[in-house]
Formats: sequence, structure tokens, C-alpha cells
Amino acid sequence: MNTRRLTSLAMLIALYCVLSVMTPVKIANFKFTFEAFPILIAGLLSGPVDGLIVGGIGAFLYQLLFSGYGITATTPLWILPHAVSGLIVGCYAKAHSYKMNIYQIILIASISALIVTSLNLLALYVDSKLYGYYSYALVFGNVLIKIVIGLILAVLYSCILPKLLAYLHRQLDR
Repeated sequence: MNTRRLTSLAMLIALYCVLSVMTPVKIANFKFTFEAFPILIAGLLSGPVDGLIVGGIGAFLYQLLFSGYGITATTPLWILPHAVSGLIVGCYAKAHSYKMNIYQIILIASISALIVTSLNLLALYVDSKLYGYYSYALVFGNVLIKIVIGLILAVLYSCILPKLLAYLHRQLDR
């Protein structure tokens, strides 16, 4: 791993943490953030390993330092959604030789949002059962809202990502 790649990963992980902490809306178990953006950048720009690293380490640091829960039995379940998202986005980008149009980016960003929502739902379900706070309304009550907002964010990210990725590719090719 060269210095440029290590620095890029560190910056994207730090950005993930900042975007996770700066939550515009947080109600009960619903959190609206832009934390997926650095994961998408890492996966689309550098591939599955970098996407996995940014998603996994970023989610781990958020869980450890900022979530208020620290390390618990379900910590791996809370890290998994973002790590898997980065891996899948990176695999898709690599399969398309890192050259994608806006529709392909919308597709993979939307798939990523659905995966994160599904795996977060699983983590919440297991966590609530394990720690005795399960309620159907708490776990499943706002799933539709989470899906819709995840898809809206995927489209918004996709409006920014093509130009940003083109710029980053030019900078990295220097």
C-alpha cells in the first residue's frame, strides 16, 4: 500500500466519521446521514478492498467513539452493513472497469442503500432481542421511510459522483 492510497483511505474514513456524527435528523432508531458518501467514493474509485476498508473501519470507529454504545455483542452486526456496502459497490465498479454512467451509479448506490437498510434492520432486530427492548413498532415501524430516504439519497449521491469521480481520477493519475 502506497502513501497516497493510505492517505486517501484515512481521509475517507475520517469523512465517514464526521458525516456519521453530523446527523441532521435522529429520531428513535432512525438516523438520516450522509455517511454512505465516502464509502461510495472509495468503492467506485478504488474497488472492493478500499470500499470494505472505508465502510468497515469507519463504522467501527463510529461505533467505538461516537455511538454511545462502545463495543457490545452486536457491534459486528452494526459494522457489517457499511462494510458489505463498500465491498459490493467496489466489486460492481471493478466489474465495469471503474467507468460507469450515471444510471449505473444510481443502480449500485440504490442497491447499496437497500443492503445497508436490510442489514441495519437485522442488526436492530438481533440487538433488541438480545438486550430485551424488542418492539415490533420500534424495529419495523419506519422501514418504509428508511427505504425511501435511502433511495432518495442514492439518487442525490449519483448526481454528484460522476463529476467528482472524474476529477479524482484525473488527480490520482498525475
